[in-house]
Amino acid sequence: MDVKSRHHLRSDEVDAIQSAVRDALGVEIDGESFERVSFTDDPREVVLVDGDPAVVYVDDEPFLTVQGANAFPPERRIVTVDAGAVSFVSNGADVMRPGIVEADEAIEEGDLVVVAEETHGKVLAVGRALVDGAEMLGDSGKVVESIHHVGDELFEFSV
Repeated sequence: MDVKSRHHLRSDEVDAIQSAVRDALGVEIDGESFERVSFTDDPREVVLVDGDPAVVYVDDEPFLTVQGANAFPPERRIVTVDAGAVSFVSNGADVMRPGIVEADEAIEEGDLVVVAEETHGKVLAVGRALVDGAEMLGDSGKVVESIHHVGDELFEFSV
C-alpha cells in the first residue's frame, strides 16, 4: 500500500472518530497522536493512533481495524466464531452460520461488525452483517461479508 497523503487530525476530527467508534462499539480510543492516511492503490483511508493503523473508513464510517479492535477491545457488535472457522475467516472468507457460536443480538443488518475467535477473544476480521444478530446462529448461509482480515494488505500496513 503506497501512501498518497498523511496528515495530523484536528481535535474536532478526533472527537468525531472517537464518538463514532464509542457509539458503534462501546469502546474509547485513546492516543496522543491521530493521523489520517490515504493510499494511491486503495480507496480506504486509515487513521493511525500513535502510529498504529487503528481505524479504517468503510463507506465514510470510521470503524476499528483488526489491530484497533485488538488494542481497544469492543463491547458491542461482536460475532464470535469457533476454532473450525478461524483459518477461513483469517484468510478473508465470509462468515457462515455454522461457524458462529455467539453474536450480539443488537447487531442490525448492514452494521459493521468485528469477528473474534472464541478461545482467546482475538479479533480476526471486520465485516458487514448480512442479517440481524439474532438471526446469525444456525445451520447454513452466509451472515457476515468480510471487509478486512488478519494478513490482508491493510493488516500488514505499517509506517
